[in-house]
Amino acid sequence: MAPTKENPPQKGDKKGSKGKGKQGGKDGKAPKGGLGGMIPGGSGFFANLISIFVIFLLLMTAYSFVTSHSKKTETISLTQLATDVRAGSVSTITISGNDVALVYGDGTKKEAMKDPSQGLPETLVSYGATPEQLSHVAITIANESGFRYYFSALAPIILPVILLGILFLFLVRQVKGAGMQAFTFGQSKARLTDPSDQSTRVTFADVAGAKEAKEELMEIVDFLKNPKKFLDIGARIPKGIMLMGAPGTGKTLLARAVAGEAGVPFLSISGSEFVEMFVGVGASRVRDLFQLAKRSSPAIIFVDEIDAVGRVRGSGVGGGNDEREQTLNQILVEMDGFEPTEKVIVMAATNRPDVLDPALLRPGRFDRRVTIDLPDRKDRLEILKVHARKKPLGPDVVLDVIAERTPGFSGAELYSLMNEGAILAARENRKEITQYDLIRSIEKVILGPERKSHLMSKKQKRLTAYHEVGHALVSSVLPNADPVHKISIISRGRAAGYTLKLPFEDSKMQSKKEFLDDIAGTLGGYVAEELVFGDVTTGPSNDLAVITALARDMVSRYGMSDLVGPVAFATDQNYRNETYSQNMASTIDDEVRRIIEEAKEKARGVLVTHREALNMISERLVEVETLERDEFEKLLILNGIEPKKKEEDETPLVVAPTV
Repeated sequence: MAPTKENPPQKGDKKGSKGKGKQGGKDGKAPKGGLGGMIPGGSGFFANLISIFVIFLLLMTAYSFVTSHSKKTETISLTQLATDVRAGSVSTITISGNDVALVYGDGTKKEAMKDPSQGLPETLVSYGATPEQLSHVAITIANESGFRYYFSALAPIILPVILLGILFLFLVRQVKGAGMQAFTFGQSKARLTDPSDQSTRVTFADVAGAKEAKEELMEIVDFLKNPKKFLDIGARIPKGIMLMGAPGTGKTLLARAVAGEAGVPFLSISGSEFVEMFVGVGASRVRDLFQLAKRSSPAIIFVDEIDAVGRVRGSGVGGGNDEREQTLNQILVEMDGFEPTEKVIVMAATNRPDVLDPALLRPGRFDRRVTIDLPDRKDRLEILKVHARKKPLGPDVVLDVIAERTPGFSGAELYSLMNEGAILAARENRKEITQYDLIRSIEKVILGPERKSHLMSKKQKRLTAYHEVGHALVSSVLPNADPVHKISIISRGRAAGYTLKLPFEDSKMQSKKEFLDDIAGTLGGYVAEELVFGDVTTGPSNDLAVITALARDMVSRYGMSDLVGPVAFATDQNYRNETYSQNMASTIDDEVRRIIEEAKEKARGVLVTHREALNMISERLVEVETLERDEFEKLLILNGIEPKKKEEDETPLVVAPTV
């Protein structure tokens, strides 16, 4: 098979998938519904409510226990008190309001209640105690005011009310989390990055490559640092900057680097976060976002994936009332409302600039467009060095070789490559990353992990070997095909085997001859199966899909058909909505078939001519399972085929590798 990096290889299978997905608990069953799912917050809310109720009961029980057991002293009547005074056993009497605390000569403490209408001495005299007997008792009147007095009087009332209030507030907060958040729907959900936070600050030193993009954005940094220089001469910095590029090229990182270099607040939000199920919420959030940015100015607003709300208007189901279109209209209005001195820059990122509304890209809004291309070889080397800063590399690591073997890789893929290399080293309990780890990581990023448990029979290995060598041999003989770097019949990802082809140079353009030889090389596996075994399998299914799409693009997009001519019938990968006649559609189909058939015959001619080389290399591949470039070229030389060599005057550019 010869899949591309964008189209991972796939081994055809007649049987459908028998895997069963599991979701929920360990047994794969969905969680049962209950009361927790019927109230705000779900089962967590129900559990918290039970916890609060239990705590409330425990507190009330403790309070009742304390109040009921805090007074263990004996309470006596006034008659008994008068008798004890006459007997001379009472040494101290303390009066606090109507409460009487008694201390006897032996240290015993007792309590009594006096008559509120008269003093205690008069009461005791009326019960038979004489003034002389009372003179032997120390009578003290305690102060009835103070915090302890009022607390003891009000605690039985206040404490239960406080506990009930705490429970009520907890319930209100839980309900607010589920139902009352509707009042905050109109607020912006932008994430604010503080320029003084060094842990999250990103500068241009952290962004490798993209030299032209950084030069373009330095003007924005200069304006945010020193706007007076521009305003004094009558210049106005662009209000909006649109970052365009393939996924993983560093658009978000560059936007953060602009804010980090300028030292201004960075408000980031995704385009999909504006739109909710409620009408008008997106427009309200846009207004709130711009108001927040104006209060924090100078500042940068960054809208990631703006195509989620910035698509061409008029295509929605609701017409002008579509919520997405209202959000876009509000963005346009807010950008027009900017004053020259507000010092607020709007940056946005998208990998689909072709679907954006023209009003969004007109001068005065997003009038500056910065294109971020895939990195070339030098940029890839710089990116690898950035990602290798905190990784212990072995002495054999040569990042320049890794950069050479990764044409078409984005910055995100290079980060994944370095991370996978570190994971492989850690898995094998090593402290340093070796060159072999990084080489293996390239194939893992392109194709996926090795399937070591996927054991093939000898017949399947032989079939796969002839298939892959068919790709490699045709590509090695045809002059405009990319050279082969590796052949393997070890299953990786969804492929039973793969052929890794890498160009000598990175290129942003490909010629018709290169396309034709590439199609022939991709058909090499199909032709080898047919030539050697007299039959074809489902293995080349992905190959056929790739070459069919490429041949159709040659005819209907690139003007590479003499019969159809230099006419573009398709502006993107979607051919369903194109407007051309049925006769032209039939002509395009005939041209696609002709290109593929001619490429097939070209591949057949190569394999028939070099049948001995096909047999020798295939049998060797069955033995060793993997052939690197050096050994493969030695086998080519043994069969009279001159390996391809790089010309000295060639300079590297970018092409996605075909494997």
